[in-house]
Amino acid sequence: MTTTRPNGSLYTRIENKIATVEFEHPASNSFPSELLERLANEFDTLSTNDEAAIIVLKSEGERAFCAGASFDELVAIDNLEDGKYFFSGFANVINAMRRCSKLIVGRVQGKTVGGGVGLAAACDYVLATEAASIKLSEFTIGIGPFVIAPAVERKVGVSGLAELTLDATSWKNAYWAKEKGLYARVFENIDELDKEVEIFTETLASYNPEALDEMKKALWIGTEHWQELLIERAEISGKLVLSDFTKNALAKFKK
Repeated sequence: MTTTRPNGSLYTRIENKIATVEFEHPASNSFPSELLERLANEFDTLSTNDEAAIIVLKSEGERAFCAGASFDELVAIDNLEDGKYFFSGFANVINAMRRCSKLIVGRVQGKTVGGGVGLAAACDYVLATEAASIKLSEFTIGIGPFVIAPAVERKVGVSGLAELTLDATSWKNAYWAKEKGLYARVFENIDELDKEVEIFTETLASYNPEALDEMKKALWIGTEHWQELLIERAEISGKLVLSDFTKNALAKFKK
């Protein structure tokens, strides 16, 4: 059931050592700052929860996986402090996912834009459907995907990041994302996706938890500086969103 709560919803259930974290927002599963903060805190909590061996990140519904950050909050930014805080939302979530001791499996059922692509990139393994196209459209409003860029580059490489960022009006299909390394496997429909998510995570959860923990650490070696880097990137975006170019671009979208 779709929520009507303006700040969206976040639910976690743990069953058979698998923690499923599900987020929802009526605006195509976009993220207001409060929901991002709750998600970051949830990853921190699950990191030390011995009842969970594996985490599944998913969104509600059958359409969009995530439409990125809240447009309403974006257009309301009128000073640098608020801008930095707003863009730090995804920075904090990505860092929480990075330092989380549990492997995170992304379940991407539909299109994802902007910060949502960063969420998928910060997962350790992603299963998706053929409908899970991706786009980084930040250039169209005068900013850039600076906060999520390190996570996206880590998966798709510099050339893939450039292709996504510079071709800001085009969708890349799920098979492009798989070829580049963002998705591990792509399925024809949601039913097939969910069956494989269940099988795959149950298998993962049956492995030695100490081995899983060490593998998580190994996968993220070299990203320790992201704690500072992503916040620095948030400040860049916070400055750009105050530019005349961006204010004019956002005004057109509001009409």
